Amino acid sequence: MNDISAQLIEQVKQAASDGTALQVIGGGSKDFMGRTPTGTPISIKAHSGIISYEPVELVLTARAGTPLSQIKEALSEHQQMMAFEPPLFDGNATLGGTLACHLSGAARAWSGSIRDHVLGIRLINGKGEHLRFGGQVMKNVAGYDVSRMQAGAMGTLGIISEVSLKIMPKPAASLTVVQDMNAAQAIDTMNRLSGQAVPLTGACWLNGQLYLRLAGAKSAVETTAREWQGSALDHGDGFWEQLGDQRLDFFASDAPLWRFSVKSSSEHVMPNENWLIDWGGAQRWLKGDFNKDELEAIAENMGGQVSLYRGGNRDSEVFHTQPEALKLIHQRLKHAFDPNTIFNPGRLYSWM
Repeated sequence: MNDISAQLIEQVKQAASDGTALQVIGGGSKDFMGRTPTGTPISIKAHSGIISYEPVELVLTARAGTPLSQIKEALSEHQQMMAFEPPLFDGNATLGGTLACHLSGAARAWSGSIRDHVLGIRLINGKGEHLRFGGQVMKNVAGYDVSRMQAGAMGTLGIISEVSLKIMPKPAASLTVVQDMNAAQAIDTMNRLSGQAVPLTGACWLNGQLYLRLAGAKSAVETTAREWQGSALDHGDGFWEQLGDQRLDFFASDAPLWRFSVKSSSEHVMPNENWLIDWGGAQRWLKGDFNKDELEAIAENMGGQVSLYRGGNRDSEVFHTQPEALKLIHQRLKHAFDPNTIFNPGRLYSWM
């Protein structure tokens, strides 16, 4: 356990006084995300440790630099887990960085994202004030939900110092069924099964195969698996871990990687072998060199957005173009939390 919040606050105050930009860094596992970072590095990796963990209350609070692997190990001792299944990225992913980048695993469509599991945070704003938002209980609503606002903010609103999460029990049983079908058939199947009362917690299509994960009570898992066609996948848990950590062969390419967040039932309009479909159809990965404006138009027709997740030109805009009204809201929030624009300037958008 290591609390360096006082040191971080002093660094922020000095940067605000000098007008120096700060590049907020956690474990460095997601440095490839967002636009090219600028500013003097300020590391929160040493600000780590689990502050409190109440297995009976299903609540854990930890400092932002705490590795997710450490949290996962502590939860496993009590047969509990982070239900949003965040990627560990070889053990380098931290709690604060995962919230800032809003990353969740295969269960996202059924269990929610990290944003849905955050109960409260502590945040160092651009004035060097150490603020607390939310709490450590399941129901805590008062004013703006600043805690959830950090999800996907990429560190542009301040330095997350602590995070409180709700946690969940591990399922008693898990089994993965594999079926052969094309992308259009998979999208239809995933959406149809998602509407049924079955313990479905993962649905992914890759290379002509649909992967369906059942997790929950052993009787429900086994009964459902017998009713579905397909073959059981050996070491199914390993497949979903590799998918979440982006260690499958699909992700090994150096080609630009695009992430679509769309309506789960939207038609697969770009036939291409370089696709991976996850979250029951709501998250779709595409690799290759494409025009961003053209992909944005396709994503909007599919009811969502697209971003250049990895690779490509990181000096240009990488996230979906925002309408002027949302742009104004983003800028006002940025000014409220970071009036001197010292935190990760331009990392999210060039205009922030």
